[in-house]
Amino acid sequence: MSLYEKLISYTDSDILPMHMPGHKRNSEFSGALPYSLDITEVEGFDDLHHRTGVLGELSARMAKLRRAAAAFPIVCGSTAGVSAAIRAMTHPGDTVIMVRNCHKSVYHAVELCAVKPVYVFPPSDEEFGFDYPVEPEAIEKALEENPGAKLVILTSPTYEGMVSDIRSISDIAHSHGARVFVDAAHGAHLGYGVSYPSDALSRGADAVVESLHKTLPAMTMTSALYINDEMNSEDFERALDIFETSSPSYVLLASVDRCVTLLEERSTELFAAYRQNLNMFDEVISGLKVLQVPGHTSELNVFAFDSGKIIISAKKAGIPAGDIAEKLRIAYHIEPEMVCRDYLVCITSICDTKESLLRLADALLDIDLSLAESKTPLEAPLTYPKPRISMSVNEAMNLRGEYIPFEAASGRISMTYLWAYPPGIPIVVPGEIITQQVLDCIGKMKKSGIEVRAYGTNKSGEIFVKTETEK
Repeated sequence: MSLYEKLISYTDSDILPMHMPGHKRNSEFSGALPYSLDITEVEGFDDLHHRTGVLGELSARMAKLRRAAAAFPIVCGSTAGVSAAIRAMTHPGDTVIMVRNCHKSVYHAVELCAVKPVYVFPPSDEEFGFDYPVEPEAIEKALEENPGAKLVILTSPTYEGMVSDIRSISDIAHSHGARVFVDAAHGAHLGYGVSYPSDALSRGADAVVESLHKTLPAMTMTSALYINDEMNSEDFERALDIFETSSPSYVLLASVDRCVTLLEERSTELFAAYRQNLNMFDEVISGLKVLQVPGHTSELNVFAFDSGKIIISAKKAGIPAGDIAEKLRIAYHIEPEMVCRDYLVCITSICDTKESLLRLADALLDIDLSLAESKTPLEAPLTYPKPRISMSVNEAMNLRGEYIPFEAASGRISMTYLWAYPPGIPIVVPGEIITQQVLDCIGKMKKSGIEVRAYGTNKSGEIFVKTETEK
């Protein structure tokens, strides 16, 4: 039996649970929650940190699906997988090449693992402001300038669906003696349909983390870490033992099991239908006059694009994307995934029906009719300024700091992270100088309704900086 089937069988048995969890599978207290399936590591249900039974079988099935040497189911989100992978693939003091638009979890892992990051900046779209995939030549240049770098860290696909040329980058990295780790949190669905971009592992990456819950039918916090034939799985097992909970949720693991079963049995059928639905969506919105949906109503000059991501801009109308998001929420009861000043993003999946995509398309057409092209379009897209690095994150975190008002922070060295969430990409990390350009960027984001968050802000909203003023 699969894990899910074993849980159902266990629920139907008369076994008395004299063990955790405390709800004891008592339906009187469960409401709509699946307490009946929520168990601990009892006899016959294996151990996530020593998978020799049903969880070992689940891992083997996951590896077969992704043609991986080994696969690790994760129930603490991709954040745990990112930290474990970077820990397993580096040693303290190693130099790593990382794309600047990595998620904050990558920065946290870099900090915890005490490695030295060298940033590569991806090009930005001049019209809409989102990041394009990093060019292989940029990675090669960074490796040439930093001989001995051990790891290249990429985000592919991005939140907006931009896919990097993983094959070329992997070949370049391997020729320089470096390995490649891809944060593919938004790419768990790639590689299952012939009309979709390939997954990162099949394109030569050494290790990949995917969030099953983001784009596949799996519950929130479920993820997977995959490694190729050249990697030592024991290093990853040890790292996951550090970063992943010792009390894993069997409800979440059963969700992974059901997701894997679905892909094993119906992936061809489901992804073919998904493609048909996306094609239908594109046909319906082809009549848009003012709203723009790059990648759908127009081509993107990128290596590859995940068309399951729907980027919507009202730039031609001269209004921020937040206004469109508000209309979608209030008038059409449609909640987008992410709202930036210049565009918003909707995420689709194989679980979206023809009717749900048609509903979104009709809403966009309806909104489009209410808009007119503006003679005063929005100012240039809002992009993050390139950082001025004063010291490494690790050096900064060990220094004394003080709280000061945001408006007085220009020229000071940050002792904290600043980011908008989503997408969770840091604007500033510890050790970087807070320039006036950074403050202006944050001011524009706040003005357009985007919340900028920070570790190390006090109740007065002041920011934590290094005590000395940067000379």
